[in-house]
Amino acid sequence: MKFMRTMLASASVLGLSVVNGGAADLEVTHWWTSGGEAAAVAEFAKAFNATGHKWVDGAIAGSGGTARPIIVSRIIGGDPMGAFQFNHGRQAEELIEAGLLRDMTEIAEAEGWRDVVNPPSLLDACTVDGRIYCAPVNIHSWQWLWLSNKAFEDAGVAVPTNWDEFVAAAPALREAGKLPLALGGQPWQSSGLFNVLMATLAGPEILEKIYGEGDTELAAGPEMARVFQAAADARSMADGSNVQDWNQATNLVITDQAGGQIMGDWAQGEFAVAGESAGSDYSCLPGLGVHEVISTGGDAFYFPVVDDPEITEAQNVLAKTLLAPETQVNFNLKKGSLPIRGDIDLSAANDCMKKGLEILAAGKTMPDVNMLNTEDTNNQLNDLFVQFFQDSSITPEAAQERFVEIVKNKD
Repeated sequence: MKFMRTMLASASVLGLSVVNGGAADLEVTHWWTSGGEAAAVAEFAKAFNATGHKWVDGAIAGSGGTARPIIVSRIIGGDPMGAFQFNHGRQAEELIEAGLLRDMTEIAEAEGWRDVVNPPSLLDACTVDGRIYCAPVNIHSWQWLWLSNKAFEDAGVAVPTNWDEFVAAAPALREAGKLPLALGGQPWQSSGLFNVLMATLAGPEILEKIYGEGDTELAAGPEMARVFQAAADARSMADGSNVQDWNQATNLVITDQAGGQIMGDWAQGEFAVAGESAGSDYSCLPGLGVHEVISTGGDAFYFPVVDDPEITEAQNVLAKTLLAPETQVNFNLKKGSLPIRGDIDLSAANDCMKKGLEILAAGKTMPDVNMLNTEDTNNQLNDLFVQFFQDSSITPEAAQERFVEIVKNKD
C-alpha cells in the first residue's frame, strides 16, 4: 500500500457510463469467484437488478491480495468502478484520507444501520472521524476446522472434537492414504492458519495485545512458543498438500481426500454447492474445539467518488440493497457467512452456521486481524508464514524470532 502515497496527489475522478432513463450500469468489483462465492454474489446482483439498475460484474480471479492493488490502481488512476469489496478493517484508510471514497453517513443514518448492524464494531470499522464510508455485508470468521467425516471413518478413527485429537489422528489418516490437513499455497492461507492457532491456543486476548498493541514481550513469550510448535505440527500434517487456491484445498476435504482444513466460514459455500450436509457429510469445530470464539471480520463495499449524479444515485441504491433484510438472508445462506443484521430470520441456517450464530449471540467475539494490522504488516506476516509452511528447515524458534521483529516494527 505504500506505493499509493506517491500517486494520490495526482489522482482524478471520472464518471461512469449509464443507460437511458436514469438507470445506471454500475460496475462492481470483487474477488468472489469460487463456486460458493459466485452463487452468493449472484444474490446481490439479482437484488440490485430488481431496482432497475444493472449490476456489471467486475470479478477479479484470485484473492484479496490479487484484487486490492488492481482496485486501488484504478481508483487513484482516475478510472474508478462504481463499488468495490474490501475486508472490514484498515485496507481503505489511504483512499479515504485522499478523499477518493464517498461519505455514506447520510445513507447509513436514513437506513438506521446503527440500530441493526451487529456487532457495532462492523460499522465502526467503516467509520473514520465519525463518518461512515462503507456498507458492511457479512461477518466472516477464520476460526474453523472443517472435517471430512468419511475420511476419519476410512482411517478407523473417530471424528476429532478438538485440535489435539486432530493432531493425534494424523498418523492414521496418513496410513489410510489421506492427507491430514489440506492447505493451499497462497500466502494468506498460511498466515490465516497461524492466526487461528494463535487465537485459539494462546487466546484472543494475546492476539489482540500483540497485533493491536505491538506487545513484543508476549510475541517472544512461552504462549507464542506453543503456537509456533503447533504450527510446526500443522506443517507436518499439510505436507503433500499440492494445491494453490483455498477452494481447491476445501475440495480435498469435500472429496474425502483430506481429513480437514483450517479455513474461514466461507468454506461452507463450497460444501453447499457440492451438496454436502453439515453434521452428516462434514463436521465443523469453531475455535478448533479449544476456544469457541469467532472473529468479526468480513466484507464491506466502498463507493468511489464520481462526478455523475446518476451513478451516485445508483451507488446509494446499491448500499441500501446490500443491507436489506431479504438480501442479507439470501446472500449469507449461500456465502456461509453470518448476516450483519441482528433482526432477521435465519431458521434455514445449517448446523455449522447455527453454531456461529450461537457464539455471536453469546458475545464470544474478537476483532479480525485486518482491523488490527495495516496491509503492510499483514503482507510481512504472509511472507513469513508461507515460507515457514513450505520450508521445513525453518525451526519454530527461528520463525518466532522473525515474528517478534515484525511485531516490533509494525505500523
